[in-house]
Amino acid sequence: MRILVVNGPNLNMLGTREPHIYGATTLADIEHALSIRAASRGVDIDFVQSNHEGIIIDTIQQHQRTTAGIIINPGAFTHYSYAIRDALSAVSVPIIEVHISNVYTREPFRHHSVIAPVATGQIAGLGWRGYLLALDWLLDTTANG
Repeated sequence: MRILVVNGPNLNMLGTREPHIYGATTLADIEHALSIRAASRGVDIDFVQSNHEGIIIDTIQQHQRTTAGIIINPGAFTHYSYAIRDALSAVSVPIIEVHISNVYTREPFRHHSVIAPVATGQIAGLGWRGYLLALDWLLDTTANG
């Protein structure tokens, strides 16, 4: 089994970008924690981070037949990327949208996700551990049918 983890723009700056909002944990730290959790359950995990919408779309399309689920933090693309939404809607696996901060307590433009309607679920505001919760849910769901 393989799980795809997609991170959008500026998430490569975690740990240094607005640590009062996003914390001190880096993207490499998150990927390491996810890799350990996945390996403990006998699952392979693929990671991609891009500041470019087309790369994210290409990645989703390239993995659509080989992944059992997708965890995506689209970053700012959350609020306006209908192209990423369309790529996700063409995939027939569970999709969990993750946000480190609670986007609903922040600026009003962050309160709307164009991704949420095509996602199976959304985790927001639980910090980097939201990724682990998303992975656990995907693995439990796919293992139990």
